[in-house]
Amino acid sequence: MRENAPVSELESDTVVQDATVRRAPRYGAFIAVGGLVGFLVTAIVTMQFPADPKVGMVALVAYFSLFGVSAGVALGALTAILLDRRSFRRTRTVQVERAEVDEETPEGD
Repeated sequence: MRENAPVSELESDTVVQDATVRRAPRYGAFIAVGGLVGFLVTAIVTMQFPADPKVGMVALVAYFSLFGVSAGVALGALTAILLDRRSFRRTRTVQVERAEVDEETPEGD
């Protein structure tokens, strides 16, 4: 069984670099939520009016959802883009250490 050696006993080459850190939105989540909100708004607005008996309420909601979901997806993506642009103002630069550790060969094996 191999034992873990303390860090001080391992040979390492440490490099200090600057890294940029910022919080960026997840585009997929914004697009999915926008589509869901678009569908819900479309369903609520469509149900406020009487349905044509020849067509039915489900068909009307499905048809108008094509427009509502598309608009919701577009608004969700636009919101994510605007938040992404805003996140550039809160960008921080930090120093990070990158170490490549070369493990010494164990003598007991």
